[in-house]
Amino acid sequence: MGSRSRARRVVAALGFAGLLCAVLGVIMIVMVPSIIKQQVLKNVRIDPSSLSFNMWKEIPVPFYLSVYFFDVINPRDILQGQRPQVRERGPYVYREFRHKSNITFNDNDTVSFLEYRSFQFQPDKSRGLESDNIVMPNILVLSAAMMMENGPMSLKLIMTLAFSTLGERAFMNRTVSEIMWGYEDPLIHLINKYFPNMFPFKGKFGLFAELNNSDSGLFTVFTGVKNFSRIHLVDKWNGVSKVNFWHSDQCNMINGTSGQMWAPFMTPESSLEFYSPEACRSMKLIYKEQGVFEGIPTFRFVAPNTLFANGSVYPPNEGFCPCRESGIQNVSTCRFNAPLFLSHPHFYNADPVLAEAVSGLHPNPEEHSLFLDVHPVTGIPMNCSVKLQLSLYIKSVKGIGQTGKIEPVILPLMWFGESGAMEGETLQTFYTQLVLMPKVLHYAQYVLLALGCVLLLIPIVYQIRSQGPKDAASQPRLATQPDQLSSPYTPLLQDSLSGQPTNPEV
Repeated sequence: MGSRSRARRVVAALGFAGLLCAVLGVIMIVMVPSIIKQQVLKNVRIDPSSLSFNMWKEIPVPFYLSVYFFDVINPRDILQGQRPQVRERGPYVYREFRHKSNITFNDNDTVSFLEYRSFQFQPDKSRGLESDNIVMPNILVLSAAMMMENGPMSLKLIMTLAFSTLGERAFMNRTVSEIMWGYEDPLIHLINKYFPNMFPFKGKFGLFAELNNSDSGLFTVFTGVKNFSRIHLVDKWNGVSKVNFWHSDQCNMINGTSGQMWAPFMTPESSLEFYSPEACRSMKLIYKEQGVFEGIPTFRFVAPNTLFANGSVYPPNEGFCPCRESGIQNVSTCRFNAPLFLSHPHFYNADPVLAEAVSGLHPNPEEHSLFLDVHPVTGIPMNCSVKLQLSLYIKSVKGIGQTGKIEPVILPLMWFGESGAMEGETLQTFYTQLVLMPKVLHYAQYVLLALGCVLLLIPIVYQIRSQGPKDAASQPRLATQPDQLSSPYTPLLQDSLSGQPTNPEV
């Protein structure tokens, strides 16, 4: 009896434990998604107490700027009206450092900040040195010529004389460092003296001179602390809620985020929209596919075919016109009226006539498409590669001798890719707290429920097995021979078989 009593207590304890596990598993199934959601919301908002705040403030991801130049092989032939020939040079790789300053939290659930950037050349990652010489169009001369195309002939002749006096030509031979970060040019001083509002710069001229050791404008974005629905969205840029570079309200709108984080809990129907000060416009990327980056699930977003489409192909882009061939965007209105165009590298995804007009271009999606891999639960980018090309529209301008007989063409100047991937301690912390722990909780709830069900079966099985023999012993045994029948009805049965009446007293 003692051993049976102990067994019952053990079985009862196991059943109780099973009930607890099952109840806990059910509670976790109901509560864990809500808990995870609350933790994600708490840690992705822009708040000093959130897990991602330091990541937002001082971006720990190493960013690299890879620059490729189109070295012009036949500048003299181009001046005679022949087809341009270029060869790609690079990459010239720079480590990009970013940090936010002047961080000010406002009363309307927004935060304002300036983000500064600086670049440091990486010889070990580059194919060439900053001292390499590149032949490319003289942007100042050819832009000034285009601006004067409809001007009086007398002014054109004066400009031609001035160019000759200063030794300016349609093509220039400069080092990578000069093209990137600026060079002294007497033409700048001359233009600023007689046309003070033509160019926004006063000193050196370089394609990236204004980006190094400078900020990208004052961003004001929603923190998501009080109103989660607008988290990370841009409220204003440089104090305005829309720009005035373009010809429609839709194109001038500042949409999306500042391009660093997006709202969490994405679906394949989500899109990535952000405002780019360099492009002077908002851009939207679309979902392509699911993926995995270092064990972290991601959504890949890419540029739609309509990103740089002209107004005739995609009417909403009409506001970015005057347009030329589809696949390039005229950015002259936000680049001191110089005839500059933005596109994918090598005119990828653009009208084929653009690449055919210049020898040496080979567009392909593997090398020239852009993408962002984002963790869909948090909206934080894991891996990105944004690639854009800058081109100059050149042509012969009657009255300005330096332009010769140049046939109209969109000539690529350079293309660049900004890339970055989360790594090291930051990646490990992110994986542990925002991927591994939710995954452990997710599986733990079902393990507890299954374990609870198994433990609950133990007392049930024990009860069935313990009652089985007792019930069998209490049942009457039926003999195979009539004289072995032990039922109280046996005498009656025997009398009926013999035909003798039954004694009622028996």
